[in-house]
Amino acid sequence: MSPKDFFMQQSRTTGSKGLGSAPRMAMAFVPALFAATPAAAATLMVGPGQTYALPSQAAAAARAGDTVIITPSTYHDCAVWTADNLTIEASAHGVVLSATVCQNKAIFVIPANNVTVRGVTFTGAKSTDGNGAGIRAEGTNLMVDDSTFTYDQDGILAEPNPASTIIITGSTFIHDGACIGECAHGIYIGAAALLQVDHSRFYATQKGHHIKSRAASTQISDCDIEDGPTGTASYLVDIPNGGELSITDTVLEKGPRAENHSTAISIGEEGVRNSTTQLTIAGNIFTNNGHATVFVTNDTTAAARLSANTLLGNAATPLKGPGTAQ
Repeated sequence: MSPKDFFMQQSRTTGSKGLGSAPRMAMAFVPALFAATPAAAATLMVGPGQTYALPSQAAAAARAGDTVIITPSTYHDCAVWTADNLTIEASAHGVVLSATVCQNKAIFVIPANNVTVRGVTFTGAKSTDGNGAGIRAEGTNLMVDDSTFTYDQDGILAEPNPASTIIITGSTFIHDGACIGECAHGIYIGAAALLQVDHSRFYATQKGHHIKSRAASTQISDCDIEDGPTGTASYLVDIPNGGELSITDTVLEKGPRAENHSTAISIGEEGVRNSTTQLTIAGNIFTNNGHATVFVTNDTTAAARLSANTLLGNAATPLKGPGTAQ
C-alpha cells in the first residue's frame, strides 16, 4: 500500500464528524505505516509522573515506528520530531501545547515522514516571522486527527513537497490567522500531491484564508468553514495555483467583517501552475452575511461544475469564470 493510499484509508476509518469527540485511546492506534517498521518499536509516555515530563524530551528519544502517548496537562513546550513513522497521541482530552515555538516556526516542527498527530490542542503559536504554526510539516505525509488549533498565526503550515499527502480529519481551527508581513491562515499547504480535509471546522479565522492550498489535488468534504460575526478572513477557500478541486457537503459562511468582499472560494488567482481539469463544488450550503460577493471565482480555463449548492443570505453570484452552476 502506498503512503497516499494508507493515509486515505486511515482518514476514512478514524475521522469523526463529531467535532471535539474523545480522542482515540492507546489501544486504538492505527496499524504500522509500513511493514518495515522495526519490531522493537516502543511506546513513550509523556506527562507528569511519566518517563518523559515534556513532549520535547520524548521527541529527542523517539525512534522510527514509535508511539508517543501524551497525558492530559498544559505543556509550555515545543518539539521537533525527526523520527519517521511516528504516532503522537493524547491519551485523553486535555492535552494542550501552549505558546512556545521551536526554531521560530511551530509548536510541533515535523521534518519526519509518515507522522500521525491525534487528540492534541495547539494554542497561541507565534513567531517573529508572523507565521508561527501549531504544526509545521516539513517531511512527507502527515495526518492530523481530532486535534484543535486556536489563536495560532497558522494552524498548520506545510512546506512545499510535491510527494506529500496531508490529511486533516475531525479537527477544529478557531481564530487562527494573521497578516504580519505575509499572511498566515487557518491552514496553509504548499505544493503537495494531495490535501484532504474532512469532518473539520474552521471558525473566525483572522486576516488570512481559512484554507489555502497549493496542492495538486485538494479535497474538502463535510466541513464547516465560517467567519462568524467576528472573523476577518479573506477567502474561505483559496486554491491560488489551480489543481484538481472537490468541495462537497460543506457549510460555508462569509461574515460581516470579512476583509475581502470579492469572493468566498477563489481558484487560480495567483496563476495556474497545477494541472486543472476537474473543479467540483457540489452539495454545499453557503450563507453570505456580508457584502455582495461571488460564491466561486474561477480564474483557470477549466470549467467549474457547481451543482446542488444552496445560497442563502445577502446577494451572492454563484460563479464568475468558466463553468456551469446548476
